[in-house]
Amino acid sequence: MTKTRLAPLLAALALVSPGAAHAQQKIKLGFINSVTGPEAPIGEALTNGVNLALDDLKKKGIEVTLLRQDDGGKPQVAMSAFEQLAAGDEIPAVVGPYSSAPANAIAKLAQQYKVPLLVPVASKEEITRQGYDWVFRLCAPAHEYAEKLIDAALSFGKPKTIAFVYESTDFGTSVSTLGKDIARKRGLTVVADEAYQKGAPDYRSTLTKIKSLNPDLVFMVSYVADAILLMRQSREVGLSPKAFLGGGAGFDTEQFQGEQQISNDVLSVTQWTPDMAPSAPDFARRYQARFGKRPTYHAATGYEAMMIMAQVVAKVGPDRKKIKDALQSGSWTGIMGPVKFATFEGFTNQNRHQMPVFQYQRGKIVTVFPPQIAKGKPVYPFPGWR
Repeated sequence: MTKTRLAPLLAALALVSPGAAHAQQKIKLGFINSVTGPEAPIGEALTNGVNLALDDLKKKGIEVTLLRQDDGGKPQVAMSAFEQLAAGDEIPAVVGPYSSAPANAIAKLAQQYKVPLLVPVASKEEITRQGYDWVFRLCAPAHEYAEKLIDAALSFGKPKTIAFVYESTDFGTSVSTLGKDIARKRGLTVVADEAYQKGAPDYRSTLTKIKSLNPDLVFMVSYVADAILLMRQSREVGLSPKAFLGGGAGFDTEQFQGEQQISNDVLSVTQWTPDMAPSAPDFARRYQARFGKRPTYHAATGYEAMMIMAQVVAKVGPDRKKIKDALQSGSWTGIMGPVKFATFEGFTNQNRHQMPVFQYQRGKIVTVFPPQIAKGKPVYPFPGWR
């Protein structure tokens, strides 16, 4: 072939070269999270997961301009943040926020403004039980936290009584209310129902009262600081049930895990573990390498929510209704396992997600329930304080 005939062929091949095929597609999204305030430690995990997703999306040819808003864990601030993002047509969809109170507050705004909202991890039941067709949730709702933990404890032994200690927030109230109902249906007697204002300096009087009732199970629902303080003061007053049940949130954090004197043998429930899906171990390894800490379910749900939303927007464009329709009709498989937003049992656009129960054993996380995915045996009953 002559050089004259070869030149046009080479030019044509250049147009379909691998480099050309991976030209970046640019999209915009909104992201609301708790960057400051009492939930900031968990918000950081969510942010880290999202940042890792942005890197992976770029490798897939999707460059995301992310407009970030800090809600400080406050519903009114979250509503203001959402309205800023929703105004006009610049932002086609929003991911977030972290906690239940802000998420529930902005859900109605998403419906009002007709902006697709994908909630990664807020679990209050009502978020996806109000018939809102513009609101989607990746994580399992609150009843799963309570149901899985109580069923796990019942499978490990024969507890008869249970005490609930929970913060009086949307998340704490939702999980504990459902937990009390599930406990009674399972034949347990609820001997204590103690709500508290988060951030209090001392819970010893409440814990001493619970100790006097000698419950078999103590079910706690708290964010990071309170989870640690409640367990420290449980140790101080000698509260020693057959099992401590931690309702996710602050009980599934690196901060709590690191407090081995109080975290060992505590049972908790989680939205994600590194053995949940084939791609999950690689995510865990890369997260650890980049951020120097293990990824919690908050990081995993943030990552997966951003991956799903960005790929949908890249595929169908910035039209909000097309994004909503694509989220309703699509299905995905990633680090969270299968994801599909469905309408069932009063929920709308809710992913059916199964939650495992794990236990801290000598500073390590061991999945102990349900049996088909368990990686070790539970320590039950609680062996007492060392």
